[in-house]
Amino acid sequence: MKTIQITWQRLVDDQGRTCDRCRGTEQELHKALRFLVRSLAPMGIAFSLETRALDVQEFTRDPSQSNRVWIDGRPLEKWLGAQVGASPCGGPCGDADCRTLMLEGVIYETIPAELIIRAALQAVEREVKRLTATPLSR
Repeated sequence: MKTIQITWQRLVDDQGRTCDRCRGTEQELHKALRFLVRSLAPMGIAFSLETRALDVQEFTRDPSQSNRVWIDGRPLEKWLGAQVGASPCGGPCGDADCRTLMLEGVIYETIPAELIIRAALQAVEREVKRLTATPLSR
């Protein structure tokens, strides 16, 4: 069974809190995973989720690293052809400009399940192409 790794990192402050934007993305990630597992497990494709916590010092050095998602080792924005932007966040993020994604003219502060699913399906497609590229022996 092929396992596609989804990795997500976000700021977690000293009290274990994160911002509303990251909390929303976490909910969307779980929604996407439920859909992907239910849909693709019968085809032998599994998914795993790794979450990473950025501490305040890491976040302060580069706020754009928070609320970041990779699928099968590749950034979500690369799978989708999205652009990374930033906007004020609040909560534990303070007055930092935090990561956003822009795709097809829409700016996303919270990453919706739909985008995660679209990127994951592209990773699955890449894997299928890799597996079927091997010529059959005659």
